[in-house]
Amino acid sequence: MAAQFGRRLRKGATTTAVAAVAVAALSASGAPGATLVTGSDDPQATGAAPPPDDSAATGNSPYYTDLPPLNTPNKPGTSTNLPVTGSAESGIPASILAAYKKAEQTVAGSDAACRLPWQLLAAIGKVESGQARGGRVDANGTTFSPILGPVLDGRGFAMIKDTDNGAYDGDSTHDRAVGPMQFIPSTWATWGQDGNGDGRKDPNNIYDAALAAGRYLCAGSRDLSLAADLDRAVLSYNHSDAYLRTVRSWFDYYKRGTHEIPDGTGAVPPGLGSGADRDTGSPSPSPSPSGPGKPTPSPGPSKPGGGGSTDPTPEPTPTPTPSETLAAVENAGTGTLAATAGDAFAERIKVRAKNSLGGPLAKVSVTFTVAGDTDAAFDGGKKAVTLRTGADGTVTAPVLKAGKKAGKFTVRATATGRSLTPVTYDATVTARQADAIARTDEKALTAAPGAEFADTVEVKATYKGEIASGVAVTATMITDAEKPAENDKGPYFKDADGKTVRTLTGLKTGADGTLKLPVIYADGTAGTYKLRLTTEGGATVVVELKVAASDPSGTPEPSGTPAA
Repeated sequence: MAAQFGRRLRKGATTTAVAAVAVAALSASGAPGATLVTGSDDPQATGAAPPPDDSAATGNSPYYTDLPPLNTPNKPGTSTNLPVTGSAESGIPASILAAYKKAEQTVAGSDAACRLPWQLLAAIGKVESGQARGGRVDANGTTFSPILGPVLDGRGFAMIKDTDNGAYDGDSTHDRAVGPMQFIPSTWATWGQDGNGDGRKDPNNIYDAALAAGRYLCAGSRDLSLAADLDRAVLSYNHSDAYLRTVRSWFDYYKRGTHEIPDGTGAVPPGLGSGADRDTGSPSPSPSPSGPGKPTPSPGPSKPGGGGSTDPTPEPTPTPTPSETLAAVENAGTGTLAATAGDAFAERIKVRAKNSLGGPLAKVSVTFTVAGDTDAAFDGGKKAVTLRTGADGTVTAPVLKAGKKAGKFTVRATATGRSLTPVTYDATVTARQADAIARTDEKALTAAPGAEFADTVEVKATYKGEIASGVAVTATMITDAEKPAENDKGPYFKDADGKTVRTLTGLKTGADGTLKLPVIYADGTAGTYKLRLTTEGGATVVVELKVAASDPSGTPEPSGTPAA
């Protein structure tokens, strides 16, 4: 789950060294003496053999390794409801903190025996993404750009082939960890949650991701108030002793006190910057082991007031030229997005990537995401699609298809892995109309003067040959089919108050596209009359109604002159 923040870790000597630093930090901070259940060297300590690399929620990918400051934010035993002051390390951005606490409450409501503490979610969120890059999320809790881990292609990390066709991570060959809690797509498919009630399960949304992490940690019959169960839960997230000790260190730190800070003002882990990937969202290079005669640096002691250990000075990265630097993505002429329910949108979404000189920039990864309460999706049923710009700097999204649900939603086009302002498009789906309406039977509709018509008028509406449900229909007694006007005599309906009416509105077809009209009454005038039904969309059908007196045998007498 973890993206590559600060240093990347590999199993072996580095794991042992970082674990030693974590133990030192725990000791120096005066942490409670809970026994850690380690798992790499002693499988029985966790109650099971170590799982394969892809069995952990993270795929056992690398993670942010810095440790909390040696000076704790507050004395043990004091309230955690501290004022909005203090170090950036102990502060948690408002939306992120709210998501952790909401997840704790939600899990407590359905799995109270787990005793999930929000501080554990905060510790994992810190280690995985630096609290969503220091709280860089929008008002709904979604990161401004996706947080993506390295490509899990087996080169330094686990080998996990693509499981989501690139829907979440933009990679259709291998998986990558996604979001502030760094779920690999296959784990998200099982554990994903809708934590903010918007009808979507988005790993890049902190409310969704925090709730999913909470339920994952509570899997089985774990009681996280027990040190052994808590350790097993953390190891299931990323099977590494160093990971466990680092999370434990932050868990203890947050339990001693924290406070809320504004979104976007949190400390961003070294090397994380504005996105988990640099440039255009391409995979970050895998770490290489130290070569012969090239010693592996050991982590230094934790620094008071800072976090983490001291790494060697990295080699300078060449500064990209203005023509190579992505400056913005913009609308490339997309028109109005509107469609009828069940149809494809005629307009295709197109964006352009620009460099710092205002020119086109090729090979920029752009993620198109359908957001909002809608069942619309891109071709193939995908809610998110990642594509790269061409030589002219533009890229066009796949065909967008409307579902059955009418209403408004948005589509976002974001430079993958970047914090640039996304391009937002408003889209509208209108209710399905009917292009045809017809009676469901051919029974003659007759009644004696002053009586009710024995048979009910039933019609069925269709659109392009398919059932048209929920279509508005108007029924009117008319004088003439060529120049229809409401008739003032002949058959009629009754309104809710029992009054005579000859026009009914507000009628709608049912789920099967059919509509049964209310009872029709005949007045005292014999004749042949016309009832016209008109659908939303303009389809019409005219039904003939006959009013005639019955002879003694019960057969209606021939009708008189049609009413005018």
